[in-house]
Amino acid sequence: MIEPAVILAAVVLDLVLGDPRWLAHPVVYMGKLVGLLERVLRRFRIDGIVGGIMLLVCMVAATVVTADALMRSLAVIFPWAGTAAAIFFSYACLAARSLHQESKLVANALVAGDMEEARRLLSRIVGRDTEQLNEAEIWRALVETVSENTSDGVIAPLLYLMIGGPLLGLAYKAVNTLDSMVGYRNDLYLKFGWASARCDDLFNYVPARLTGLLMVITAPLVGLSGKDAWKTMLRDGRNHSSPNSGIPEAAAAGALGVQLGGTNRYGGVAVTKPAIGEERRSLSLQSYRGAVRLMYAAEALLVAAWLLVVLWVVI
Repeated sequence: MIEPAVILAAVVLDLVLGDPRWLAHPVVYMGKLVGLLERVLRRFRIDGIVGGIMLLVCMVAATVVTADALMRSLAVIFPWAGTAAAIFFSYACLAARSLHQESKLVANALVAGDMEEARRLLSRIVGRDTEQLNEAEIWRALVETVSENTSDGVIAPLLYLMIGGPLLGLAYKAVNTLDSMVGYRNDLYLKFGWASARCDDLFNYVPARLTGLLMVITAPLVGLSGKDAWKTMLRDGRNHSSPNSGIPEAAAAGALGVQLGGTNRYGGVAVTKPAIGEERRSLSLQSYRGAVRLMYAAEALLVAAWLLVVLWVVI
């Protein structure tokens, strides 16, 4: 049985601690394992679709088996240690506070007029080229990454923790890490990263739509437009190369009254994305802060709804 106290403790830890640099994060080790497995598979020339499937299966299995063995071993020695490990793994799946902290550094640099620092800090949290971005483009990048990662980094892992506890949450993080490392549409990863990218799309299908719905419901509670969030999500949610990312971005754009999308550069190559939302307001610090409020409100509503379900089952 999934312990509600474990999930709640993980949420509180994430909100209080975020992702301190002194703390060893499981995702760091996941990334190292992905690199090791990729090198081994490519050394034996297993680097097509079959190799990508092997990478996906080995990565998820290694993550889940290792975490399960550790929690069980600790629980045999000290029951409280097994619970502490479960809380830690669950906490490591969540990224609300760290997303806020990292994006806020960019916003603060931008407000201070330090464009170079804002671009440098932004490059740590987005995949696009940042060297030539102007102020409006930086604000757009911040709103896009906060709204998209509200699903990937907050709602999706939280949903899987609620359904299957820390092991399912870690399985999701493993898939998400794989997608971020090998899920590219280029010559090197088009086939090798296919399985990871498609699995990530599948894992995020429901959470992305749940995130959009949560944003629509909570928008009025944080001073934004729920009506416009709903309308824009339905109209522009598919205006994205990802089957999922456009949903929360469209909901956020409508709630904030801004337009997202446009031209970005990746490795020097310009990529133009369809517009999402209507430009009723200019992208600014206010837009960024609104996106952060939406993120926390969506998380709070999901936790509250889940607790009501838990209480109803218990009673």
